[in-house]
Order: sequence, then C-alpha cells, then structure tokens
Amino acid sequence: MEGAIEVLHKEFSGLRTGRASTSLLDPVTVEAYGQAMPLNQVGTVGVPEPRMLTVQVWDKGMVKAVEKAIMDAGLGLNPQADGQLVRIPIPPLNEERRKELAKVAGKYAEETRVSVRNVRRHGMDELKKLEKDGAISEDELHQYSDEIQKMTDASVAKVDHALAHKEEEIMQV
Repeated sequence: MEGAIEVLHKEFSGLRTGRASTSLLDPVTVEAYGQAMPLNQVGTVGVPEPRMLTVQVWDKGMVKAVEKAIMDAGLGLNPQADGQLVRIPIPPLNEERRKELAKVAGKYAEETRVSVRNVRRHGMDELKKLEKDGAISEDELHQYSDEIQKMTDASVAKVDHALAHKEEEIMQV
C-alpha cells in the first residue's frame, strides 16, 4: 500500500503546477550518441527562479538535441539556447489548463486507490486461505481482517490528502 502511495507522489511531481520543478523534465529523453538518454544524463537541470528551468548541457554539440527533445516532449515548453545553457521559461497556467491538470491528478489518485484495494483483497484472500488450512482461527481471521481494513482506510485517506494538496497547488494562481 505504501508503494502505491509512493508511485502516486512520483506521478504528482511530474504534473506541472505554476512553479518550476526539476522533476518536470524527468520524462524527457534526448537522442544522444546514437541512443535515447534521460535529460539528466546529458546536462545539469536547475531551477534558478520560480518560473524558470535551466539545463547546463555538458557537450556543446548536444545543445540542439536537448532543445528539440524538450520541445517534442509535449510539455508545452519553449526552450531557448544561450551557449551551453538552455533556458526554459515556465508559462503561467490558464484556468482551463489548471482544471485539466486537476482531473489528471484525480485520475492518478483513483488508480492508486484501486491499487490499495487490490492489496487489501490479496491480503484478505491470503487470510481466508490460512483459515481454511487451519493455520489461524476464525477469531484471528476477523481480527486480522479488521487490521487490514484499518490499513486500507488509512492508505486511502493518505491518497485523498495528497490529492487535495496537489489540487490546491495546481489551482493556486
């Protein structure tokens, strides 16, 4: 269940809010030296100010490839090369895009809730099998089932809290 929540936090970090974040460029891959490489392996990604990302490209010949990869990533960003430094201004989000991102965040949260429930179902099935085999008593089955349900409820509450926090962050102007 904790693993599902960690995945949710990773997915949320990739969602763009009004502020710049290095994790925004995590999905970008650059065609470098004949193979696709993650952006962080061809340059240093930095956040010099709240609405600006920079990529200090290590190899001068890769600047154009980095620029092209960022444009083609579908993030709605327009990089500007300045020598070996690529500046990426983060445009402010309009209301429509904010609502769209909030829906995407909601979809991620729902997928995580389903994962948590699948873990619960798997745990319950294991308990029933143990009881059927005689490894645990019926009372223990109910006790462990209640514990699993409490863990599930706590995990779903964490997901809901994370979603509320992310939606608030997205809707912030």
